[in-house]
Amino acid sequence: MRRWLPAALLFPLLLMAQRPKPSREQILEHLAKMRVTERGMMNVSPREGEYLSDLVKKLKARRVLEIGTSNGYSGIWLALGLRETGGTLLTLDVDEGRRSLALRNFKATGLDDVIESRLGDALKLLPSLPGPFELVFIDAWKPDYKKYLDLTLPLAPSGGVIAAHNVESHPQEMQDFLEAIRVHPQLRTEIVKVGPAGLSISYKK
Repeated sequence: MRRWLPAALLFPLLLMAQRPKPSREQILEHLAKMRVTERGMMNVSPREGEYLSDLVKKLKARRVLEIGTSNGYSGIWLALGLRETGGTLLTLDVDEGRRSLALRNFKATGLDDVIESRLGDALKLLPSLPGPFELVFIDAWKPDYKKYLDLTLPLAPSGGVIAAHNVESHPQEMQDFLEAIRVHPQLRTEIVKVGPAGLSISYKK
């Protein structure tokens, strides 16, 4: 027997389905607002964000992993690229408050349909994640970068990228990571200085 939804429930659902997604320009406006109103998040710079978005498209990435969601700023940039490749982002953060803020930002930009957010310690979550991820972006607790690298390298396919933030601004906190990406036989690394913090871009051979 066919069941009909009451009109009071049906009309809001129809309105939600018809509501257009925010345009790229509107998303960029939201990102600019986040930088003004949500301070102290150690986000990537706008140029670094755009670089990461372009990298997603360059790699034709379908699955991206982010370690360190914060307020969702870099995740939105990554998702902008994924909206064009038809991919999805999995982002991890251990802080419930930051994650809640990120979820609101993902919804406000209309990119929540391509983003999965998980709450928990990345060092505990990573061993159970199935690969591959064409791009891994690390922007979390700096002394643990080497551990993140060790856990995510098997998840990256040949030609995939493991990127990390703050390699120029906080090198003293990640010396073991910086040495590892310099000498690791499976990696070819370049340092990209499109923002003040610096990005390492390590291609898996």
